[in-house]
Amino acid sequence: MFCNQAKEYLSQKGIQFQEKDIAQDPDALADLKKLGYMTTPVIVIDGSVIVGFDADKIEQALRG
Repeated sequence: MFCNQAKEYLSQKGIQFQEKDIAQDPDALADLKKLGYMTTPVIVIDGSVIVGFDADKIEQALRG
């Protein structure tokens, strides 16, 4: 549910993103584990890590 919200939000804002399917991509799962998380979505913007869908945090990270 939150993954879909995040994708919809980013798409509506015209923000390009890379989607990784941890169920199908073992490297993506390994990347998630390296970040220390086992939940999705995890959004990384210029080194800022956002866990779950939080529009305010996404906007803040985009502003730098």
